[in-house]
Amino acid sequence: MINSLQNLFTTIASAKNETEMRSRFLDSSFGEHFGAQDWGIHLYDQQSRLVSVDIRGIKNVDEFVERYQKLKLAIADPLLDYVNNYHAPVHEEMVFPPGGWKECQMYENFCAYYGHEHMAIAPIVGEGRLIGGIYFARIRDTPAFNPRDLAKLSAICTHFSANLAKLRAQQISINSALASRLTRRELQIAELVAEGLTNAEIGNQLWISRNTVKQTLKKIFRKLNVSARAQMVAKLKDFVG
Repeated sequence: MINSLQNLFTTIASAKNETEMRSRFLDSSFGEHFGAQDWGIHLYDQQSRLVSVDIRGIKNVDEFVERYQKLKLAIADPLLDYVNNYHAPVHEEMVFPPGGWKECQMYENFCAYYGHEHMAIAPIVGEGRLIGGIYFARIRDTPAFNPRDLAKLSAICTHFSANLAKLRAQQISINSALASRLTRRELQIAELVAEGLTNAEIGNQLWISRNTVKQTLKKIFRKLNVSARAQMVAKLKDFVG
């Protein structure tokens, strides 16, 4: 079992980018190791807004997320609240007395709908804050998670958090090199594009012609090797928007 856990650490660490790491987390080996039928990962942006959700075992992820977000406006999620407050992994038997999990509103109105009999949730952290979380769900007649499962889950999150920080630092370095190719005026125009302004609106704000904005954008596109405004903003995401 220890060796298989090490394999999971290696799977996380060998990912070349954030998207690949999230995809690797959905590999069946993670679910098998934790005896889970469904599992997933979610990430927040700097304003703690949900920006990505990846789930294995749920057919309609968008419906799953929409249902949860609507429900969260009306009732508490004790497990996620625990993770938010303590930045530590948790399973339902740590929060509820015996039998209490099946009587809480989150279970009755959400988890039971998806057959999630037992839940374990853990934090992804970085820069002194919660930047996401991972969860594993066991369905039907399966045993609850135990302290050993929680210790392993904590180890997974430690490796995930560390590798995510490394990958994001590398991306910032790449973006910084790209941004250094642009003049101050070009970065200024890129910033206004990221804010959603049209060429005419940018020209009015900077007291330049719309054609000057258009020609400057063409130069930026060439320098960054992109062909569209959205691609430009994505490449400069740490400096604009």
